[in-house]
Amino acid sequence: MFHDYLQGSLEALLFAAGEPLTVAQIAEIMQLDKPQVWELLTLLEESYNEESRGLCLRKVAGGYQLCAKPQHYELLKQLEKVQEVKLSAAAMETLAIVAFKQPVTRSEMEAIRGVKVDGVVNTLLDYGLICEAGRKDALGHPILYATTDKFLLTFGLSSLKDLPAMPDEENSGEPEQISLLDSLKDEIINDNGAV
Repeated sequence: MFHDYLQGSLEALLFAAGEPLTVAQIAEIMQLDKPQVWELLTLLEESYNEESRGLCLRKVAGGYQLCAKPQHYELLKQLEKVQEVKLSAAAMETLAIVAFKQPVTRSEMEAIRGVKVDGVVNTLLDYGLICEAGRKDALGHPILYATTDKFLLTFGLSSLKDLPAMPDEENSGEPEQISLLDSLKDEIINDNGAV
């Protein structure tokens, strides 16, 4: 039982390190003797040798490192196709407007931001962070926009109720609007580093 716990700790350590760790480094970090580390490495390697496991323990550069098994190479190549997406300040501002005022039209977004939002809205639609949510019952029946499940997933929210509280309307001057956007940006950086 205790070996299972230590084996899990060793696995987490090797995963988090990314780079190869020597037996001496592992012993020092885990506060174990080198023979205990050797035993844990052997147990971990044996468990990774099972066909159903996707990882293997590789001895490289004088240390040990967790790696994907070679038979998964083609699958892992697909990760190269995934591109990191970063939103501009304009996109973040527009996204915050949609999140807090939804459903909202382009003209309502423009009234709040004070600039055209056509390009930014198209970008947010392309990224799947917002979607069309119907038409407003007004002259011209403009399209209404709302956030998507991908928005919730990206920002680590279980529902829109988890959004930070809106500042009071009577006190909502420029500084509070900026701090509201900054808090949303901080959540992105803390959770994902990028959208």
